[in-house]
Amino acid sequence: MGNRKKASAEKIKEVKKNIVFAKLNNCPISARKMRLVADQVRGQRIDKAVSILKFSPKEASIRLEKLLLSAIANWQSKHESDDIEKAGLIIKEIKVDSGRMLKRLRTAPQGRAHRIRKRSNHVTIVLGSKQLELK
Repeated sequence: MGNRKKASAEKIKEVKKNIVFAKLNNCPISARKMRLVADQVRGQRIDKAVSILKFSPKEASIRLEKLLLSAIANWQSKHESDDIEKAGLIIKEIKVDSGRMLKRLRTAPQGRAHRIRKRSNHVTIVLGSKQLELK
């Protein structure tokens, strides 16, 4: 590896050191339903986001809450000595992409069949620190 490539790789590592993420693949809820819940917590502090997800009646909120707690655990494993409250973590980015689609057939009258599309999605949560953005 050349010097320039090595230097740019080191810069990328430094940037990624402060970013923590968690992914959920093939969640069996349509992406549209998941985005409704994801839009509520985008940009929020993590303590507020957890309380929003905990008291939301939608089923997508249960899965997003688990994913957010996983991202917080990932942050704790990277930053062992730091305190969560002092870090001021926020949900920097949350992406919901459509996943694979299961195609099924439902019987219909007069010998016909209708196609049922069971949709799924992929969710990615990226946590960042508010203090790093202010500097």
